[in-house]
Parts: sequence; C-alpha cells; structure tokens
Amino acid sequence: MRNLKTFFPIFDWGKTYTKTTLTNDMVAAVIVTIMLIPQSLAYALLAGLPAEMGIYASIAPIILYAIFGTSRALAVGPVAVVSLMTAAAIGKIAVPGSADYIAAAITLAFLSGGFLVLLGMFRLGFMANFLSHPVIAGFITASGIIIAASQLKHILGIKADGHNLYELVISLFTHVNETNWATLALGISTTAFLFWVRKGLKPLLTTLGLKPRMADLGTKMGPIAAIAVTILLAWGLNLQDKGMALVGDVPQGLPPLTLPSFSLDMWSSLVGSAVLISIIGFVESISVAQTLAAKKRQRIDPDQELIGLGAANLGASFTGGFPVTGGFSRSVVNFDAGADTPAAGAYTAVGLGLASLLLTPLIFFLPKATLAATIIVAVLSLVDLSILKKTWQYSKADFMAVLATILITLGFGVELGVTAGVLISILIHLYKSSRPHMAVVGQVPNTEHYRNVLRHDVITQEAILTVRVDESLYFANARFLEDAIYDLVAKHPKVKHVILMCPAVNAIDMSALESLEAINERLKDLNVKFHLSEVKGPVTDRLARTDFLEHLSGRIFLSQHSAILELKKDS
Repeated sequence: MRNLKTFFPIFDWGKTYTKTTLTNDMVAAVIVTIMLIPQSLAYALLAGLPAEMGIYASIAPIILYAIFGTSRALAVGPVAVVSLMTAAAIGKIAVPGSADYIAAAITLAFLSGGFLVLLGMFRLGFMANFLSHPVIAGFITASGIIIAASQLKHILGIKADGHNLYELVISLFTHVNETNWATLALGISTTAFLFWVRKGLKPLLTTLGLKPRMADLGTKMGPIAAIAVTILLAWGLNLQDKGMALVGDVPQGLPPLTLPSFSLDMWSSLVGSAVLISIIGFVESISVAQTLAAKKRQRIDPDQELIGLGAANLGASFTGGFPVTGGFSRSVVNFDAGADTPAAGAYTAVGLGLASLLLTPLIFFLPKATLAATIIVAVLSLVDLSILKKTWQYSKADFMAVLATILITLGFGVELGVTAGVLISILIHLYKSSRPHMAVVGQVPNTEHYRNVLRHDVITQEAILTVRVDESLYFANARFLEDAIYDLVAKHPKVKHVILMCPAVNAIDMSALESLEAINERLKDLNVKFHLSEVKGPVTDRLARTDFLEHLSGRIFLSQHSAILELKKDS
C-alpha cells in the first residue's frame, strides 16, 4: 500500500510550512489571481459556456489539486486547448448556451476526472507516452491556429462557427459583410495593446525606474487594464446599443453545487472525448510540472499527478465547472512569483471566490471582443511552426508525423487531430523498431571494443561474423532480423560462426524467440554455429525457461571479446 503522504502530499510539505513560505505563497496567489480572472472568463467563452463557469472551474479544482497534487508550482484551471476540445465534444450533442450544453460540460469534467483517477490508482501514467513530443507540438500549434480563428467572430462582431479551420474561414467570409465596426475597432486596438504589453511594457516600466519584480507585476496587470478600460468604454459610450456583444449578467456568488448527468446516452457520446481530453491535459500538465520542479530539484510523481488532476476535474464537475488541467502560462507566473507550495493555489482560489462574490456585477459591460483578444494573444504564443523545420532537419519520420497532425487537426478538428497524433506516434514507433539498426562489427585495434565496420577501422575474422542489433527483439522486427542475418551469411561464404551481439536487447518476445530458433536451425543446416554475446541477465533468464539453449548450436558469451578469443581457436 502506498503511504498516506503519497496519496496526500499536503502532509509532506505541510510539515515544513513557515511564515516565509506563507508570505511567498500569498504574493504568488495575488499575482496569479489577477491573471486568472480574465483567463477564466475568456476560456469559458472559448468553450461556448457562460463566463462565470470559467471562474467556477478555477476555485474548487485548485484547492483539490493543492491537496492531492505533487507539483509545488502548477496552477490548475481552464486552458485554451482543453477548452477548445470541450467545445468540440459537447457541441456535437447540444446547442451552445442551452441547459443540455452546460450539463454536458459538467459531465465531461466528471468523466475526465474519473478516468484520470483510475489511471492514477492503477499507476498507468505511462499511457501518456503514446503521444510523442513532436506530435504534441504539432497538435498544439494547429489548435492554437483554430482557437485564434474561432475568436475572430468576436473581434468582427459577427456570427460564425465551425470545428475546423476550413469551416471557420468559410463561415467568417460568409458573414464578414455583417461586421460591426465599433466592435472591430475595439477588438483590434485591444489585441494590439495586449501584444504590446507582452513585449514592450516591462522594458518601459524598467526604464521608468521600477524594479524587475514590480515591472513583472505591471505586465501581468495588462489584461486587467484592458478589461477595465473596455468596460468603462462600453458603459460610457453605451456600445451595447451600437450592436456590440457584451458578457451580460453574471451570477454573483460562490460556485453552486452541481451534479453531472448519469444518462448513458450522454456518457457514450462523451466518453471518447473525455479520454482524449484527459490524455492531452495530463501531457500538458506533467510537462509543465516536471520542467518547473527540475529548477528547484523537486520530484514529481506522475501517477499521483493523475490523481491530483482527476480530483480537480471531479471538483469542477460538482461546482459548475468544466474540464481543467495545469496551464503553462499561469504556472510559470506562479513559479516566477515565488510560490513555494501548492497552498499558493488554495489562496488563489480564495481570491477568485472573492472576485465571484464582489466583482461579477462589473463584468456586465465587458465586451466579448476583449475576451477574444485575450484568447488570441495567449494562444498565438503556442503556435510554433518552427517545429516543422526542426523535425525535417532531424528526422523525416517525425516531420511527417507533425505535418500530418497539423493538417488533420486544421482540416478535420481537434478530436480527429489528437486521435491521429496518437496513432501516428504508435505507427512511427512500430516502423522504427520494426527496422532496427544492425551493424557488422569488428575489433578496434589494441582494445576490447567492437564497432561498426562501416564507421571505424577495425579488425574482422574471415570465419566469424558478428552482427550487433540495437533494439529489443519482438514480433514487429523478428522477420527483419532473420532476413538480415541470412543475407549477410550469403555474402560471407567462408563464415563458420555467427555471433548476435545483444548489448541493446532488453527483451525478446515469443515471436522473436521463434525467429532465433529458425536462425539457429537454418545456420546449422549450413554448418554454421550460432552464438549470442553480451546478453542481459533478465533476457538470459527468460531464454533459460525454454529449450532454446539446449538446441543452440553455439554458446552464449558474457562479452564479445571473450567470444572472439574463444572462437578464433576453432576457426
């Protein structure tokens, strides 16, 4: 059984909590709260949900993650990609804005949370490894483009929809003649301001004499300033009467208690999306958590992270929220602001609770164009087309995987894109491992080392052929190994001994064992002995359970050098 501290990390870091830690966590919480208010509202808008659900999804989940999570800096809440996936999932079964749509979002959070907790309980965090990092980068890049395109309707003040880039572009062009010019002017100016805040405000504040930390805080206040100014403009100029879409009434109060739907029809419609959202959210979260933990030499437990994120999503489902995960930008801000423990997240939740009690009446006049500008500026930082150049230069297979993921996501939507990404990642692995690197090796002069004859000036024996295989042996590459050895033996008619050098072989499955038996019998018919060298202990133990060693025409040698010394006597 895992001990209590493992399941509840709060009992670990809570023992060493001090006044200094409290101060650092409180400062970080204030900064992250300021950042989370506009983000939460914006990502609820992106998911097609009422604005208040963004705040609801940022309160209970943060507290639950602080109890169950292992990262000291991860800030949990709505994020762009998961919000987009949420909209794509629930948009298939309900009309945006309807009660069924909201119920579907809550149910999706419940299913996602349950799936994550199950993965954590059974220690199945390795499943996230089925998504390669280049494929994830391609998916996030394509998602960022779709998200930015989906928000242009709010910048233009028109109606448009679509689940992929093609549908969005067609819809935007169809309705572009309905553009509301007041909305467009405000949307463009807000977007430009937020871009400038990211790049130019901190240098300006530093030039004016502010210390770096205060300049950072001022930069984080940029979106809040944009919200405050545009609210005043919408109210003072009565822009609602000029056709500008506003957020409108936002319920004042703490998150309500809600229940997910237990309709089997809804569950069957959402379970596939819940699995995809869980995997994508976990991959994004664990990447951020491990990066930040490494900077302070702290440890992240991936399986416990699954439980922490699962609890956060379950909390969202029972408090009127939607699927959440650890966000990159807010986690980095939390880390840079000096957060020492997950308690900073709990204090952030308190700040958001106060905001939902006191500030929601002010949000009535908030233009949706402002939130759209916030989303566009945030997600365009996720778009990294340079991944195409990097993968092209390094690995053509990875390039094809990234390109396919980007094109499928853009052309057919995020769900099919991430599904394709998983399948492509697996297929690339199977392809690469089905054609393992193999090399004929010889002795480096005056050493006991053996290297590729094509790369080094080495000594070889006419009667001894040594083949090194640089991959574990299993069903996908077993026949490739057979064919390669037969071809090499055919090219070396004077060979009396074939040594399969296995320093990189960590496992041999049943199919590969049968291939080794076939190689042994085929070589025996040719009066060639078959040997193995540098076989790892666990692999040798498994071979010993079979009758392979009894029928092996040659021997298993502890080292390649001892094999050569011994077999030279017999040559």
